[in-house]
Amino acid sequence: MTMTTQTEKTARKRIFLSSPHMSDERYEMQYIQEAFDTNWIAPLGENVNEFEKELAAMVGAKSAAALSSGTAAIHMALKAAGVGTGDIVFCSSLTFAATANPIIYQNAVPVFIDSDYETWNMSPKALEKAFEKYTPKAVIVVHLYGLSADMDKIMDICKKHHVTLIEDAAESLGTLYKGRYTGTLGDYGVFSFNGNKIITTSGGGILVSDNEERIAKVRFWSTQSRDPARHYEHSELGYNYRMSNIVAGIGRGQLKVLHKRIEKKRYIFEYYKRELGSLDGVKMMPINEWNEPNCWLTCITLSGKVRPLDIMEALEAENIESRPIWKPMHLQPFYKGYDFIGSGVSEEIFENGVCLPSDTKMSDEDLDRIVKIIKGLW
Repeated sequence: MTMTTQTEKTARKRIFLSSPHMSDERYEMQYIQEAFDTNWIAPLGENVNEFEKELAAMVGAKSAAALSSGTAAIHMALKAAGVGTGDIVFCSSLTFAATANPIIYQNAVPVFIDSDYETWNMSPKALEKAFEKYTPKAVIVVHLYGLSADMDKIMDICKKHHVTLIEDAAESLGTLYKGRYTGTLGDYGVFSFNGNKIITTSGGGILVSDNEERIAKVRFWSTQSRDPARHYEHSELGYNYRMSNIVAGIGRGQLKVLHKRIEKKRYIFEYYKRELGSLDGVKMMPINEWNEPNCWLTCITLSGKVRPLDIMEALEAENIESRPIWKPMHLQPFYKGYDFIGSGVSEEIFENGVCLPSDTKMSDEDLDRIVKIIKGLW
């Protein structure tokens, strides 16, 4: 029996799509230790308060509410916007289900808006067309894979129709649109700290806005809407949505290395672009001149003989994780009865696209291994 060589071990090493990456400096542990030292292992606390302030200051928002998930943050944004039973909400179709599900939580009606090829995000033309047919209470625009939507056009349309604009920036923390952070351009912005995001708290999210009164109300709703009375008094429906003190401590530590993570994500994108961008039928995800993306996941579309499944299966055989582009919401079984405005761009991106491994812990050796496997298909 021969001993396994180091090279063979490296060749089979698991490479993740995008996994948690704690700081080398162990900043997270400092804040967690503080919570233990003060015995504040509870919802709310110093870490929660400071995380809200630190993140709001970083992105340039006036206020923030730290919550249990990005989904909870979207839910609270809709509630803060006054969305209720029977209201129409326009929503990007090319996204994860967590963007759309809170619309249903509020007993509202989603209308899905197509993407454009220029941004992969909500098409301003399709949005204009939707306004010809419906009068929505709110619009949820997604910044997919860290790419900014065409925000000037979308904001102009929403302002013209006096409609609340909610940015789902779950995938785009640190992305700049014309010098401003995504999540701060609309009325409300949502960030996610799920385990696969650019920074993580294991699970969690945050809602930001310049409307401090509404954010204060979100904090109230998210703490079971407990009225300021000596006894437990509840005059409104509440939710158990607040972030815990431990989780927020991880977030504070992660925030210190956000720009390092963005730098590495952009490096990964450029590596793939250099090595794969000239292959027949390969097109990199679109990066516009007004957009400084965080490149959360590097994605490509394919128009030649090699298909997304070929790449995914070849990588999977070597213990490397990749995945398809999000399946658009209007194609999902649960949402099949809801209207869709567009020409099928999001469907084409889904059918032809693949998300490549974009883990910030990857070495150049890992990246070389990945591109060799992919190039071997041509």
